Amino acid sequence: MNALYEEFKGRGFGLLLVNMGEDPEIVRRAVKARRYTAPVVLDRDREVSGAYAVTATPTVYIVDRRQQIIGRAVGRREWSGEAGRRLIAALLRP
Repeated sequence: MNALYEEFKGRGFGLLLVNMGEDPEIVRRAVKARRYTAPVVLDRDREVSGAYAVTATPTVYIVDRRQQIIGRAVGRREWSGEAGRRLIAALLRP
């Protein structure tokens, strides 16, 4: 996901990584080790994950320009593959 964020962020693509309930120091080390550049939010009390009915990780929500949820994917996906890149590029078209 980080590679996609770097590739598409200049075209309006946003990515928000949400950590559910882990110690902030563990999260900080993981972000550094994985070289994430997208913003990371700590959901220590799991309010955000509860509000969005997140029951498994990873869960990806696709939000359009009007801030409406238009898609949800639970479980691992090859977002950086050809199909994922085509989907993101299509969603970013004006």
